Amino acid sequence: MRSARQDWFEGWRLFGVLTLTLIALCIWIAGMRQFEADGVRMVIRFTARTSLLFFCLAFSAAALARLWPNAWTRWQRRNRRTLGVTFAASHGIHAVAIAAFAVMDPAGYAAATSLASYIFGGIGYAFILAMAATSFDRTAKALGASAWRRLHLIGGYYLLFQFAVSFGKRIPDMPLYALFLIPLVAVFALRMISMAAARTPRRMGAGLRSAVPMRQS
Repeated sequence: MRSARQDWFEGWRLFGVLTLTLIALCIWIAGMRQFEADGVRMVIRFTARTSLLFFCLAFSAAALARLWPNAWTRWQRRNRRTLGVTFAASHGIHAVAIAAFAVMDPAGYAAATSLASYIFGGIGYAFILAMAATSFDRTAKALGASAWRRLHLIGGYYLLFQFAVSFGKRIPDMPLYALFLIPLVAVFALRMISMAAARTPRRMGAGLRSAVPMRQS
C-alpha cells in the first residue's frame, strides 16, 4: 500500500496542495505591497512563471517517460493530467491578477496591453479552458480520443509558442528573461526526439517484415 505521504503527491490531492500553495503565496506577495497595484503586478509576474513551470512539467511528461524511464518521470507521466490542471489554475490566478490590475491602475494596464495581447492571449485562454475541461474521464470520453489528442496537441504547441513570445519580447529590456526560454526549447526538443524515437521502431519493424519472403501457397 502507498503511504499517506505519497497520496498527497498524487492525483487531485496533489492539485489541491499545489493550488492552495499558489493562492497563499500570491496573497503573501500582494500583501508585501499592501495589496496595491505594485503588489498585484508582482503576482502577475509570479504566476506567469509558475504557469510556465507547470506547463513544461505537463507537456514534457510523456516524452521524458519514454526517453528516460525512472521513478521521477513515471510519477510525472502518471500525474500529467494533475499538472496540466494545476497549470490552468495558476493561469486562472494570473487572469484574476490582471483584472485586478486593470481596475486598480487603468493607465498602467492600458500601457502594458495591446490589441495583439487581447487576441493571442484570448486564444491561449480558450485553449486552456478547453484543455482543462477535457482533463476529466467523462469529458475526455465525450470528446473522443482522436479529437482529444488534436485539441491537447494543438493547444499545447500554441501555448508553448505563446510563452516563448511573451517571455522573449522582454529580453531586449531584461536580458535575464532569456533564461525562461531554456525550458521551452528543452520541452520542444524532448518532444521532437521522443517522436523520432517512437517512429524508429515502427520503421524497423516494417523493414523487417518486408525483408522476410512471403510463403508460397
